[in-house]
Amino acid sequence: MVSKVSRQDVRAKKHDRIRNRFKGTAERPRLAVFRSNSHMSAQIIDDVEGKTLVSASTMEKEIKGELEQTDNVEAAAYVGTVIAKRALEKGIKEVVFDRGGFIYQGKVAALAEAAREAGLEF
Repeated sequence: MVSKVSRQDVRAKKHDRIRNRFKGTAERPRLAVFRSNSHMSAQIIDDVEGKTLVSASTMEKEIKGELEQTDNVEAAAYVGTVIAKRALEKGIKEVVFDRGGFIYQGKVAALAEAAREAGLEF
């Protein structure tokens, strides 16, 4: 019998491989993206200090209030603009993009493009 590896395990393994290549520093922190079936979240992390500098998620009250749905491409793009604005307020202009093992299309790509348009460089 052939046993199939779960999709979540495949994503976790991809994320581990990505994390071996990219580390967030104080000068250039890591923009980590996570998506679930119903929400989208992003964090800007300094891996040297082990601290989250900025975060945004569709679970936050002020972001959820602006959206009709929290699980579509438009919601992901809105989270991208919010995270970029919050990062620029803290003086963060350059980041390393960590797609979290997810395929760069759909919601993940929309978040990244919106963050770029709002002023983040990666």
